[in-house]
Amino acid sequence: MAGIYIHIPFCRQACHYCDFHFSTSMKNRDDMVLALAKEIALRKDELGGEVIETIYFGGGTPSVLSNEQTRFLLDAVYQNHTVIANPEVTLEANPDDLSPSRITELANSQINRLSIGVQSFFEEDLKMMNRAHNATQAEQCLTEAVKYFDNITLDLIYGIPGMDNHRWMQNVEKALSFGIPHISSYALTVEPKTALHTLVKKGIISAPSDEAAHEQFLLLADRLEQEGFVHYELSNFGKPEYFSKNNTAYWLGKKYLGIGPSAHSYNGTHRSWNVANNNLYLRKVQEGVLPLESEELSVTDRYNEYVMTGLRTIWGVDVLKVQENFGNAFSDYLLKEATPFVHQQLLSFENNILKTTRAGKFLADGIASDLFFVNLE
Repeated sequence: MAGIYIHIPFCRQACHYCDFHFSTSMKNRDDMVLALAKEIALRKDELGGEVIETIYFGGGTPSVLSNEQTRFLLDAVYQNHTVIANPEVTLEANPDDLSPSRITELANSQINRLSIGVQSFFEEDLKMMNRAHNATQAEQCLTEAVKYFDNITLDLIYGIPGMDNHRWMQNVEKALSFGIPHISSYALTVEPKTALHTLVKKGIISAPSDEAAHEQFLLLADRLEQEGFVHYELSNFGKPEYFSKNNTAYWLGKKYLGIGPSAHSYNGTHRSWNVANNNLYLRKVQEGVLPLESEELSVTDRYNEYVMTGLRTIWGVDVLKVQENFGNAFSDYLLKEATPFVHQQLLSFENNILKTTRAGKFLADGIASDLFFVNLE
């Protein structure tokens, strides 16, 4: 089983914190849709006949496409791949695109999962982040969406400058009030070359506090656990049966094909990535040339990726699997380097599985980097 990710590189406006690839100009949108479909056809053999179980429209803002355009791209997937009977088909959407009529249209399409970029229910937060929607639109779209979609996830951002724990928990309670079965939540991060980086550097916006972010992360995790959510990945919380199949496949090392500018692909041994330039992407695909670079992953690369993704999830890192797939040198090294974290109660080690503890979850990426092999081969 494998997945297909389709990157829609357009947004109505640029969020201050975003470092994903997108354009706020929509003039090439129609040409881009044609190019995406052509890339799907050009790469139809790349997954080696794997059956497709998830299709994910990400971005950017995929909800800027019309229903006809998303249907056209889905048709291209079905024409070039074998797809399971009921695939998970996710569309990322912003609240300002989700009018009642649009939600009804989506409910009558092949889209069966919505990922809604709420980020906050407070106007001051949305303005600071330069979101395209307002707080009223966030609530209105969810009120309507839950009438038609059972499988909905929403995004929330914590660690926003000026957001205290009380306001953060108001955000969480508001999200829970809609009966949403999945929540993805991320710390506000100041990425280089973003507007937020410039605003922080100039002192116009305060730098996010790591301590506040950590505290709000723990508050979120505890509250969602009370409501029956499973904290199955560092940033993702889902009710049983509502985990993201697309994201879970990625964390478990399944193959996926990334379509569109800047999209990444993985086939088990190689990773590739498309050029992050809309005009160059369009020109190359129109010429029938794949606009990508690729690399073969070494044993060390694959070990490091397994450790990184495993420690972020409830499934952890299986030391016996490391030994079987990468060799004794890697499993011995992993146990040696993990021991101090076990003693600090940041990692647990049971039944040959290493997992982050409650105290270690927020530090998962940093712990993983300390367990990486460097230049072993």
